[in-house]
Parts: sequence; C-alpha cells; structure tokens
Amino acid sequence: MKEEISRNPLHGLWALTHRELKKWYKEPIVFLVSIIQPIFWMGLFGKAMNINAIIANNLPPNIPRWLAEQIIKQTFGTSDYFSYMAIGMLSFVTLFTTMFSGMSIIWDRRLGFLDKVLSTPVARSVIIFSKIFSATIRSLVQASIILIFAILLGLKFGPNFTPISLLGAYIILFMLCIGLSSLFLMLAIRSTRWEHQMAIVNLLNLPLMFTSNALFPTTTMPEWLRAISNINPITYATDAIRQLLIFETLNANQLMLDFIYMSIFSTIVALISIILSWKYLSK
Repeated sequence: MKEEISRNPLHGLWALTHRELKKWYKEPIVFLVSIIQPIFWMGLFGKAMNINAIIANNLPPNIPRWLAEQIIKQTFGTSDYFSYMAIGMLSFVTLFTTMFSGMSIIWDRRLGFLDKVLSTPVARSVIIFSKIFSATIRSLVQASIILIFAILLGLKFGPNFTPISLLGAYIILFMLCIGLSSLFLMLAIRSTRWEHQMAIVNLLNLPLMFTSNALFPTTTMPEWLRAISNINPITYATDAIRQLLIFETLNANQLMLDFIYMSIFSTIVALISIILSWKYLSK
C-alpha cells in the first residue's frame, strides 16, 4: 500500500494544501483584515470618488445632464463608476492575497518543515502546487465576499449578465490566482530571508495594481504607461470580468483575447515555477 501511494504524482497534495489553509481560517484577524481593506476602498474611495457627480456638476449650464451619463458610459463602459471600480477590487484582493504565497515557503524552510517534506515521497512540484492551490482558494473565497459587499453597496450588473457570466468571471479569477501565486512563489523559491521577499512584494504590488485598469481605463493613461498595461495580466483579467458582469456592450473579440492571454500567462508561469522547484527546491 505504501508503495502505491509513493508512486502517485499527487501524493500529499491535499494534506499540504489543507495545512496551508489551516493557517488562514484559524487566524480570523488576518482573514478579517484582508477583507476589510478592499471593502474600505469600495466604501470610501469608490463612494467618495463620485465621478458621476463630478462630471454632472461641472458641465456648462446649457449642456443637458443626460450627457454626463453618456460620457461615463463612453469612458468606463458602464454608467456607474462605482461598479467599474468594484470589479477592480476583485483583482485587488487577488493580488494582495497571492503576493504573500511566497512567504510560506520561506518560513517552511526556516522552521525546518520543508526539510521534513523533502525527505518524504512527496514530489517537489506537489509542494508548489499545494501553495498555489491554497492561495487560489483563499483568493476566490475573499473575492466572493468582496463581490457580495459590492452588490450591497450598489454594484449594477450589465444587460448581458447571466449566471454563465458569473462562471466565466470565476474562471478568469482562477487563472489570475494561479498565475500570480506561481509568480511570487517562483521569486521566493531560493530565498531564505523573509525580508528579501517582503522587499520584492512591496516593489511589485503598486506597479502591478496601478499599471492595470483596476481603477481607471488604460485609454486615459500616457502612451508609455499604456504599453506596460498591455502586458499586465491584471488588465486582461479585470477587463474580462467587467465585460462579463457590468459592461453595457460585450466585445466578444476582446473577451476571447482576455481568456487566451490569461490561459497562456497562468500556464507558463506555473510551469516555470514547477521547473524551478525541481532544480532549486532543496533542503
């Protein structure tokens, strides 16, 4: 029986994944803080930054008020900026959950747990997969909570919204979680100091967030910034979710491009992290 288990390429996957998840659901304070931050963004920034009112109140008196709504639709693809920004918060919470996935492997190495796992029949790729899957599960649960709060705060679904659209949005979020968690694990795989990984996280989180369309459309960005946004996976993931959930008009070609880009990104980065685990993950 033991021999059969050791030959299973996924042996130990759930045990390691569950161990990572226990660190999360047994620490309610960490969980609440990770949820409260994007809710504050939606409730404070999203409502305070009332772009609909800013445009409507600054139109010349002889311009009809309905023109403000048309400007909003033309700029954001929806008549409500809060809905536009709330979808960006789904990418926000995904980024800030997955970017700490690399920290766990550093602590496992420093506390000696990694040495114990490496001495078992568990494959090195399974160690990486467990951390990717745990980060993905955490991100999807937290994104679901954020989406519920967004609806309560006034998120408006688009005319093309269906339950299938929601499924498509979760598929995109799943690929974004896989890609980002793999990326941060890849950057941490040889590190032995959490300070180094924290420096990398602090260096990358703002560029990844603000070179995307999470808060504002890329069409309003300078040319040099738009070029960076065009390779940022958060841009494609957020655009796909907005098209599926809130946009007035569905651009099928762009939506297909979003899915293709995210599929390629998540697959390539996950494969690279697994290859690096075979080469560098050691006692």
